[in-house]
Amino acid sequence: MGQTAPVSAIAWTAAVSLTAWLWLLLCQGFFWRTDVRLPERREPDDWPSVCVVVPARDEAEVLPASLPSLLAQDYPGRAEIFLVDDGSTDGTGELARELARLHGGLPLTVGSPGEPPAGWTGKLWAVRHGIGLARARDPEYLLLTDADIAHAPDSLRGLVAAARTGGFDVVSQMARLRVESLWERLVVPAFVYFFAQLYPFRRIGRKGSRTAATAGGCVLLRTDAAARARIPDAIRHAVIDDVALARAVKGGGGHIWLGLAERVDSVRPYPRLHDLWRMVSRSAYAQLRHSLLLLTGTVAGLALVYLVPPVALGAGLAVGDARAVLLGGAAWLVMTGTYVPMLRYYRQPLWLAPLLPFTAFLYLLMTVDSAVQHYRGRGAAWKGRTYARPDTVPEEG
Repeated sequence: MGQTAPVSAIAWTAAVSLTAWLWLLLCQGFFWRTDVRLPERREPDDWPSVCVVVPARDEAEVLPASLPSLLAQDYPGRAEIFLVDDGSTDGTGELARELARLHGGLPLTVGSPGEPPAGWTGKLWAVRHGIGLARARDPEYLLLTDADIAHAPDSLRGLVAAARTGGFDVVSQMARLRVESLWERLVVPAFVYFFAQLYPFRRIGRKGSRTAATAGGCVLLRTDAAARARIPDAIRHAVIDDVALARAVKGGGGHIWLGLAERVDSVRPYPRLHDLWRMVSRSAYAQLRHSLLLLTGTVAGLALVYLVPPVALGAGLAVGDARAVLLGGAAWLVMTGTYVPMLRYYRQPLWLAPLLPFTAFLYLLMTVDSAVQHYRGRGAAWKGRTYARPDTVPEEG
């Protein structure tokens, strides 16, 4: 009887990668599906009051494409917008007032909170100021939305109806990000794909599930749930504020929902790789709780899951290892298949799907760079501000 050839290290590693992909495919909340959209809803007999809070820092470039869409909301109840000019130097506040004069629609108030005190990120300090202004109106809901987000005319109506129908304390939609430049095509759909892999949308909406996340650009939040969770004070130093908000609300017994948007879009451009790199690296290490152990595990995991399949396939072909070719090719095929729905959602060509390992390698480098910047003492930087490391932030009484 002939002896069976020993399995090579390349083939063994490819087998582990394929096993990981089969687990992700079937056991990670079907993260790869893109059919989690705004849930079934009925319009209420009485429409609750809503205050829209928009933190804005140096947003004059995008405001003309986003703010008019909020002003034009077709909402049957009482609604008002509070735009908080967070120390802008480009005339954001005055431009907002001018757009309100030109377009009319929902009433707009522009406020300014001043510089954030120690222990607060600028955005959350602005959100706190906006919620404080809104409190005088006693709204049932708050819509927290970013200055670069454009809403369809019925966006607020749909969010409120979904919240009322489903009994949700939070209804959040992940805005469709801009995908026009080559780098946006390569990186942006993968960004949402990786986010859904970490926080499967189906699990987020399930009562009793510990998975919690929102998309910070579009969050409808019950005012009483915000008070119970002490939003935003309880998360005042969070760089990744959307996930922190969701955890705080869910930790207080709240019911949250997150899905992909159909008519809520980000108008912010990221034309160069440098722009996208900054977007990811500013918070990637914060996502890992500034832990070298988690960083090491993440780098190893990304390499095993995303880089091993094409490497095993290529190495197997080079040395004539049929098992490595078969296992690496199968893992790459499963990976590619799970990425196709996200590319279709973003209306992108499917030939981008096999390039996911290259994009994952970029994300690996961005994550490492985020850690390097952290240990150089630069912290998370955004819009001219650098945020302190969490262990240097003083706690408030």
